[in-house]
Amino acid sequence: MIMGNNVEMDIKKLLTPLVKMKNANISMSIKFGEAEGEEEWEPMGPTPMPKIPTLRHWDFKLLERYPPFYMPICDLCCLCTFGKCDLSRGKKGACGLNIKAQQARIVLIACCIGAACHAGHSRHLVHHLIEKLGRDYPIDLGNEIEVEAPIARTVTGIKPKTLGDLEKILDYCEEQITHLLSAAHTGQEGNYLDFESKALHAGMIDDLAREAGDIAQIVAYNMPKGDEDAPLIELGFGCIDKSKPVILCIGHNVVPGSYILEYLEDNNMEDEVEVCGICCTAIDITRVSDKPKVVGPLSRQLMFVRSGVADVVIVDEQCIRTDILEEVLKTGAVLIATNEKMCLGLEDVSHMDEDEIIGYILRNRAALLLDEEKVGKVAVELAKIVAKERKDKKTLPNLNEVVELAKQCTECGWCNRNCPNAFKVKEAMVLAKQGNFEGFIDLYKRCYGCGRCEAICPRNLPIVSMTTKVGEAYYKDLKFKIRAGRGPIKDVEIRSVGAPIVFGDIPGVVALVGCSNHPNGEEEVAMIAKEFLERKYIVVATGCAAMAIGMWKDKDGKTLYEKYPGEFRAGGLVNCGSCLSNCHITGAAIKIANIFAKVPLRGNYAEVADYILNKVGAVGVAWGAMSQKAAAIATGVNRWGIPVILGPHGAKYRRLYLSNGEKFKVKDKKTGEILEIEPVPEHLIVTAENVKECICMIPKLCMRPNDNPKGRANKIYHYVDVYEKYFGRMPPDLEKFVRTEKDIPFMMKDKIMAYLEEKGWKPLEKYPQDPTILY
Repeated sequence: MIMGNNVEMDIKKLLTPLVKMKNANISMSIKFGEAEGEEEWEPMGPTPMPKIPTLRHWDFKLLERYPPFYMPICDLCCLCTFGKCDLSRGKKGACGLNIKAQQARIVLIACCIGAACHAGHSRHLVHHLIEKLGRDYPIDLGNEIEVEAPIARTVTGIKPKTLGDLEKILDYCEEQITHLLSAAHTGQEGNYLDFESKALHAGMIDDLAREAGDIAQIVAYNMPKGDEDAPLIELGFGCIDKSKPVILCIGHNVVPGSYILEYLEDNNMEDEVEVCGICCTAIDITRVSDKPKVVGPLSRQLMFVRSGVADVVIVDEQCIRTDILEEVLKTGAVLIATNEKMCLGLEDVSHMDEDEIIGYILRNRAALLLDEEKVGKVAVELAKIVAKERKDKKTLPNLNEVVELAKQCTECGWCNRNCPNAFKVKEAMVLAKQGNFEGFIDLYKRCYGCGRCEAICPRNLPIVSMTTKVGEAYYKDLKFKIRAGRGPIKDVEIRSVGAPIVFGDIPGVVALVGCSNHPNGEEEVAMIAKEFLERKYIVVATGCAAMAIGMWKDKDGKTLYEKYPGEFRAGGLVNCGSCLSNCHITGAAIKIANIFAKVPLRGNYAEVADYILNKVGAVGVAWGAMSQKAAAIATGVNRWGIPVILGPHGAKYRRLYLSNGEKFKVKDKKTGEILEIEPVPEHLIVTAENVKECICMIPKLCMRPNDNPKGRANKIYHYVDVYEKYFGRMPPDLEKFVRTEKDIPFMMKDKIMAYLEEKGWKPLEKYPQDPTILY
């Protein structure tokens, strides 16, 4: 669909008996199909509804500065029956593909999986809500949010006013994902840079699809609309009231959980049944009501199910253990699958009435129920029955039994070798043999519960259950607070912080996003947030990272959500919401370009991204990035010009975008000159080996060419200060980022000048006042 495009053509081609002009040109506006009623809210930019090659020129500018760096995990290609093909040592596969293009193809496939996952989720939400509320249901985010969908406005040129408009956006997303995935087929694309351009396109589509989904659920469920005072919600194992029947929701889709809350409210049973959640469904049901509780991030899934607290487990989609049915049945609980993407081999009982379904599940302990409206009554009534059945059921070994189990350990060490983080599982087992649980206590704090240790154990010891029991026994106070997801950033907040961010007075925006694949538990994510909140950065969070921040308390016994305001301002800690809500982080950067700098959005992707790359000091941190969705999110953020730091496991994505400090040139729009500049931001996607390295990268990656001397001095102060704090010395590359003496913070002038003289530093003669790479 093309909307409102200007068309220019030779008049000779349009001659009719009524038109007798020669050699004249004519410009006109043509509207197609459904575009007829589109409001002319802003002149259309050059790239509405971009296809795969439309933004290729922008991608290639990024890829020239930040060339892909590949780390093949496997140098075989096994995707078709030409192979297996050995691509090592410069060899090509039977189709002609080399290892570089193969790695880029794998990244594209990962980004397509992630984008399809979010687009499928958003399509489900929009489709369901249109069925319930109608296609004309208005998108109204309140008077303080006029730029309601900055990504959709920029990418598609559509200003969505109704749920029906979101359908058009998702139509576009699905079309693009189909073309992108088809390019990964054998015998299609052959150039690694074009694979990368397609991966960037997939990331952008992922961002757009998430925005459509989150806007739909915000307006339909009346979730907070940019509310900086969104309520504080209970979080953690310890907040679950085990004396009540417990329903646990796992996954990413709010629809089934919302029907449970509705049924409880309609029947005045809100205080009789405990509803809790794990992963993004947990965050989203607390955006619907402040009654449910958040158990924790993905990492707590296996431990909590093993604990046997839940009587009914509801699973929807994404990030759910694929052996969840087996684990739930071990505890005597029942399971209801509610989404066509995860059917688990179960009988579909959607055609039965609720009472029949309850009877079926009591007999068979699990079922597939795709009519989500029925989930409300079925889950609640089942929980009441199953809780009585399981009243005295024990699912974990007691501490004496943990000791006896530990004595069966032969200390072969396979658990340590199979642990993704090389945790000392064997040593915990050795201590437990003597009744000392210190090792298991440490493991409980840091482990993210993948279960690989017990899967490899030749004695079949239930190591996760043993760890869970020790944690349960020694951590009585596992109660925390998280602020409910507030959704978008308000326009008025952007007006307040736009100038300070663009000129560097606010040193940066740090976005903590992604999964809970953290090497050392939740504490590291909270430590990163705390460090930059104290330094008056703006810290934003979503999904499992937002939960991880809440699972740490300071010496006063408070979480960071209790200590810092929820506003988008210096020193504010903003929980936007679930993974879908990541769109509001890029949305805030886009809004700065639009609301503060008046850059038009409509179909104007490259200009907006260029503004963000050169002027908005933001950095994403995906410390536990795990899934294909995380790959898509990070790549989408990169296309907007925002750098991302990955945790140590991020190298397994096989590709980074690293610069060598060269090819940093910009045009100064004020003078028209092409200038060589300092390498900022230095990389587009990079891994950090440990949390100290991550913290020290953040101030550096928040630097932008547009910083004024005062702003750059502010950023350099934090860069030097964190480096000295964590490594006890000056940053080894500081000379790259000091343009002139005016960039040196006054209180550090002597030592920085001494350092620069030692390095033979020379000031830049010129640096741009209005930088762009679009020339």
